Amino acid sequence: MEEEDVVIVGAGIAGLATAVALKRVGIRALVIEKSGGLRAAGATLSLYPNGWLALDALGVAHKFINLYAPCRRTYITNVDTGTTQEVSFTRADRSGAVLRVVHRKTLLEALAEELPIDTIRFSSKLTSIRTQGQEGSSIALIDMEDGTTIRAKALIGCDGVNSVVAARCLGLTAPINSGRWAVRGLAKFPQGHGYHDFQQFVTDGKRAGFVPLNDEELYWFLTGRVTWTGNMARDPKLIQKEVIENFAKDLPQSYTRIVLHSDLSTLTWAPLMYRYPWDIIFGTICKGNITVAGDAMHPMTPDLGQNECAALEDAVVLGQQIGELIASKASLGPPEVAQALAKYAQKRKWRAAGLIASSFVSGWVQLGGPGWLMKFLRDVVFYRMLYNRVLDVINYDCGKLPCVSHAVD
Repeated sequence: MEEEDVVIVGAGIAGLATAVALKRVGIRALVIEKSGGLRAAGATLSLYPNGWLALDALGVAHKFINLYAPCRRTYITNVDTGTTQEVSFTRADRSGAVLRVVHRKTLLEALAEELPIDTIRFSSKLTSIRTQGQEGSSIALIDMEDGTTIRAKALIGCDGVNSVVAARCLGLTAPINSGRWAVRGLAKFPQGHGYHDFQQFVTDGKRAGFVPLNDEELYWFLTGRVTWTGNMARDPKLIQKEVIENFAKDLPQSYTRIVLHSDLSTLTWAPLMYRYPWDIIFGTICKGNITVAGDAMHPMTPDLGQNECAALEDAVVLGQQIGELIASKASLGPPEVAQALAKYAQKRKWRAAGLIASSFVSGWVQLGGPGWLMKFLRDVVFYRMLYNRVLDVINYDCGKLPCVSHAVD
């Protein structure tokens, strides 16, 4: 039987960021990942100011500042009326905390570089999770497919939307389909694309946009409510064709030109899933020495770009709670770990539930509808009166990690 202080299930952004946070407060974590390497589902991701502040707390933000173009404003064009609204990201500071779109693989590799070489164990699939009482608390026993059993003082599920840890250990309800879908892709212009700002386009039942990563690459997306043919969803060429000839036919030519320049290997279609916010507030996101982070806790629609940002926040807050415990105690026993995880869950549940609700409502309103009421809600109430307030969630600062002078054995 192997013994570990902390076992993290999943080597995605939430899992690796959590391992980095724990390392910085003196805790070694073992990350088990069922795939054979770093899983980079999706070519890019958006990091808003709160995500950059979390990366800064993890000590890796400096790796990206000069690689990716900052985006300081977005222009939202109503395709039906031709009116355009400008929204500025006005709270930029010296940390580089503005919107940047980065390559997902680059972020994963940057986080992995911060960890000891034996931290991540690839091709490792768990078969069951058990708990065992110890010192008035409990420990986790993780049974692996190869017959190994790992005994851990803490188990953190960072295993995505369909989390095994969330379902089996915490009893969280499965995420549900929002009734909306998204197509995403990365367009490449070797000679340069000439764009500098985040452009969005809204019309009945659709929202589309693009934002530069650098001088040669643009991330683009399209979300909608109408039925999407299943066979097309699995074929990148058909996805591109359907977007250009059907869903984007009433959008500006600049948008369809970008879609035409897509790297087909980056094109994805997916239904947008989320967890009811009250399931997080009233459900169990921490039980003894087991908890969850990232999409395993709070899957949400991407309408405010907060999926990965919230995962990075989770990692920092979890590191804060365990780091503060270490700073005050020489040892890390199961009761102390359970206490730290409970504090983490308490701090995160309201923030996570708020992000889920804000993202869902933002997407629902922006997609609008054919009726005058929905158009009034979108064009007058939401964009003119509420949008800047909703965007306040991106300026959240999760704080720094505590300074710990020693590692725990």
